[in-house]
Order: sequence, then structure tokens, then C-alpha cells
Amino acid sequence: MSAVNDLLSNYQHVISSLTLHTGGAGVFDVVVDGEVLYSKSETGRHADDGEVLEHFEQRWGQGVPKYGE
Repeated sequence: MSAVNDLLSNYQHVISSLTLHTGGAGVFDVVVDGEVLYSKSETGRHADDGEVLEHFEQRWGQGVPKYGE
């Protein structure tokens, strides 16, 4: 799963928990530290490549160096 790989490769040092909620009708939600980061049910579509990482960086990543930097 690209979204999980993107998040953990870049921000594993600041993410306490990462959960993917899946369900019927293609439901796909990404929850980071208890907050919904991306929800297919809200947007009506799957995230584009890199989109979940972009949402994370906008919400929590500003000023936080990527893992290993």
C-alpha cells in the first residue's frame, strides 16, 4: 500500500499509530494518531499517488524533518 509506505518511510519517527479502515463498497480511510487523514467515503475516490503524504505534511509535517534527515 503506497500511502502507508509513504507515511512510514518519511515520518515513522513522529507517528504513534497508523490505521487503515477498509470496508464494503471500497471504503478506505487512513487514520493517523486517532485523526482521519484521508477518507474515500468523504472524497468519493481513492487517493492519488502521494496525496495521503501531502495531506500529512500539510497537517503535521511542517517543520518536521523527514526520517533520516
